[in-house]
Amino acid sequence: MAKIVLDAGHGGTDPGAVGNGLEEKKVVLDIAKKVRDILNSSYNGASVQMTRDTDKTVSLQARTDQANAWGADTFVSIHINAGGGTGYEDYIYPGLSGTSNSAKMRNSIHTEVTKVLSKYGIRNRGKKEANFHVLRETKMGAVLLETLFIDTVADANLIKNATYINDISKAYADGIAKALDLSGGGNEPGDGTTYTVQTGDTLSAIALRFNTTVEVLVALNNLSDPNTIYVGQVLIISASSGTQMVIVKVDNLSVRSRPSWDASAIAGTVNKGEAFTIVRKLPVDDAEMYELKSGLYITASPVYVDVKNV
Repeated sequence: MAKIVLDAGHGGTDPGAVGNGLEEKKVVLDIAKKVRDILNSSYNGASVQMTRDTDKTVSLQARTDQANAWGADTFVSIHINAGGGTGYEDYIYPGLSGTSNSAKMRNSIHTEVTKVLSKYGIRNRGKKEANFHVLRETKMGAVLLETLFIDTVADANLIKNATYINDISKAYADGIAKALDLSGGGNEPGDGTTYTVQTGDTLSAIALRFNTTVEVLVALNNLSDPNTIYVGQVLIISASSGTQMVIVKVDNLSVRSRPSWDASAIAGTVNKGEAFTIVRKLPVDDAEMYELKSGLYITASPVYVDVKNV
C-alpha cells in the first residue's frame, strides 16, 4: 500500500497568497480534496492522508512530522503562486539526483500537468529547486506544486474556473499514481460510456473522475436525487458520439411546450446548473431554440445557457 500525504498549503490564520477575490488556503484545500478523491476512487493500492482537511492552522513542522511519523512514501504540497507572474512551476529539494524519488514524482506530475497547460494555453515555468521546509525536512520523496498566480487576473480567472480546477486536480492525481505504479486510472469498471457504481462512490466523485459534472450525469441517467446511487448501478457517463447537452446558466429560465416565444407556450421553469440533452437547434422568429430530448424547448442564447459535448 503506497502511503501518500497531500499537503494543502497554509490554512486557518494563514491565508497564504491573496488576490482577485481569492485566498490561497481555500483554493489549495479544494484541489487537495479532489486529488484525494480521485486517488481513492480511481486507483488501487493508495492510502492517503492530508495535513489538513479543514480550514485550520498547521505549522510546517507539524506537516513534516506527520508524514515522517506515518512513514509516508511521498509528500505532495499544493500551493498557489503570487508575485505578478503567470503559469505553473514545481519544486524539489536542491541537489537531488534525477533518479531520486522526489525527481521521479515531480517528473510524473509535470508530464500530466503539461497536458492541462497546453489545453488552456498556460505558461510552463519549468521544473525548479528550492530549500523549502516541506522539501527539506521530509524523509520521503517530496514535491511542491505552484498552481498559477493568484494576483494575475488571467491566472485568477482560470483558478475560478471549476473545469480547470478539475483538470489540474486530475493531472496531479494521475501523476502521483503513475509515479507510484498504482493500478487503475482507466475507465474501468465500464467502457467509458457507462460506469458501474462501486462501494464508496458518490456522484460528485464519479463526475470528477470522468471530467464531467453532476448535472450532466443526473440528466443522462434521469436521476431524481443526485445523492441516491447504489452499488452495482450502471450509470451512463457519456452519450453517443456527437451528443450535446445544454447547461442552464440562470435560475427560473422558461422551458416551452412548443417552439414559440408566446407566453402560452411556457411549460415551466428550470434553474441554474440543470442539464438537458439536445435533439436539434431550430430558428424561431429572429432567434433560436433547442429542442430537448424531453420534448420541451429552451432558448439557445448563450446569455442563458451553455452547451457541452458529452
